[in-house]
Amino acid sequence: MTTQQIETANSQAYIPAASVEDEMPVRWSIPLALFACVLLAFFDKISIAALFSDTQFQQALGLSFDPTLLGLLMTAFLLSYGVSSIFLSSIGDFIEPKKLLIWMMCIWSVLMFCMGFANSYSSMMVLRIMLGIAEGPLFSLAFAIVRHSFPQRLQARATMLWLLGTPIGAAIGFPATLFILHHFGWSWTFFAMSALTIPVIFFVIYGLRHVNVTPALKAAQLAKSTPANPVLTRKQERKELYKSWQFWLICIFNIAFLTYLWGINGWLPSYLIKGKGIDLQQAGYLSSLPFIAMLLGEGIGAYVSDRLDRRAMSCFISLLGASAGLSMVLYVQGTYPVIAAMAFSTFMWGIGAPNVFALLAKVTSSRVSATAGGIFNGLGNFAGALAPVVMGVLIAASGNMDVGLLFLVIVAVTGCVVLLPLVKRY
Repeated sequence: MTTQQIETANSQAYIPAASVEDEMPVRWSIPLALFACVLLAFFDKISIAALFSDTQFQQALGLSFDPTLLGLLMTAFLLSYGVSSIFLSSIGDFIEPKKLLIWMMCIWSVLMFCMGFANSYSSMMVLRIMLGIAEGPLFSLAFAIVRHSFPQRLQARATMLWLLGTPIGAAIGFPATLFILHHFGWSWTFFAMSALTIPVIFFVIYGLRHVNVTPALKAAQLAKSTPANPVLTRKQERKELYKSWQFWLICIFNIAFLTYLWGINGWLPSYLIKGKGIDLQQAGYLSSLPFIAMLLGEGIGAYVSDRLDRRAMSCFISLLGASAGLSMVLYVQGTYPVIAAMAFSTFMWGIGAPNVFALLAKVTSSRVSATAGGIFNGLGNFAGALAPVVMGVLIAASGNMDVGLLFLVIVAVTGCVVLLPLVKRY
């Protein structure tokens, strides 16, 4: 095989399914299966936040209500999640993502089951770290699968479908966890999440049955005479990725974007209960409303942006609106005005959620989708992981839960400023 033939084979092997849309059908079962996977993962992530105010849970771990230590349980998960996303996601450029996802989900189930038996703070911390490592590559694998299965004009809508697992997971997860907690105790919140994994695994297997995204391996098979060539090609693509200032600006923006998300996810139930004086049962239903608004924002944002193709502008407006809504939360009084302001904030955040991945797809090469997605998602979650514990420290130091929300407002505005150089071009 000549050098020209090898280069041609490598190029063809890396062409995503989305670029041959006319020859291959667009399968919406793919993002729906990914949605189920993300939904399940989000249950696992945020369920523990609903337990922060539970006395029996605190006693089982040998704690009282310590905002810093409780916030650290969320932060430890997110730190390990971010590290895993950065360093393990590139495996998705070599091994079939479907197989990785299935194995990951099996591990999630085992770890959640073990959490139900945790009898100390240290054991719960270790299990949370392990769960973060196991879930780390999820978003980068989902990004790579969608990128290779859908054209650019459908990227936001396809991404939106699986990203809906985030707000729906929070909208259902918080009240469901509070219901199980109230009727069965904190241990059963983990047992229920573990059991839910089994049917979801079968649904993912069915939904991803047509997926076979292994670009680097395919290139190696087509270039058997020089197996190192696709590796060299991929290294060149990675060097270009690392030198791209646009890519790093998007990563910085995503840090602010996810800091907002994890700050809200980590402290929303406790903020409603302790910061605004809403009783536990009422908080269970009210805490889901902002995430329902987030869901609506994701749907509207994906549709409008796919039609206008202004990804950076959509992201900018999204986070700016989220910071404005959160500022209103600090000043309004009364249960329903607080929830309305919070819902507006999360709605605006939702507009940007599918677009930030579509923006990433515009700026980066499809040949290193998993690597780019892993760095992007990993750095965002690694930095966002600090939000719950920083908010916990600020709340503990000031004795005022509003100070934690003010921190999120400042970070969100900073993220908007960082994205300004990309608004006109993308």
